[in-house]
Amino acid sequence: MAESPDKTERNAEERPPAGDPGSERRGTEQQQVQVQIDDSRAVAAYANFCRVSGTPEELIIDFGLNTQPFGVPSQPIPITLRIIVNYYTAKRMLRALELSVQRHESSFGVLETDIRRRITPGALGHPRSQPAEPPTSS
Repeated sequence: MAESPDKTERNAEERPPAGDPGSERRGTEQQQVQVQIDDSRAVAAYANFCRVSGTPEELIIDFGLNTQPFGVPSQPIPITLRIIVNYYTAKRMLRALELSVQRHESSFGVLETDIRRRITPGALGHPRSQPAEPPTSS
């Protein structure tokens, strides 16, 4: 979307004039500007699978739903969303994701990404981990 001329002029006016003694301090304060977005056409989708590939100029990120989270899937994983970004955007996204995950982990604990370590005994139907039946009286 194109930026309106008003917004461009307003941003130019907010910049401190060159040589202004307080320009350095105000310049760092202005980095906290909120960017307005329009998400009225955004599509939301859930994904538990991600594949990253790329070219020398772009990073390609495919998202999909793996309905067989244990072992190697027997059927192809359908890709429902493909995002293509340049490496500059990818690096900014990486930093934003790192900060978000750090914030989450500081509030809720470390996220274990190895699903085998998160499985509770009995979740896969192992007989040794099934609850014992209550003893019967004779």
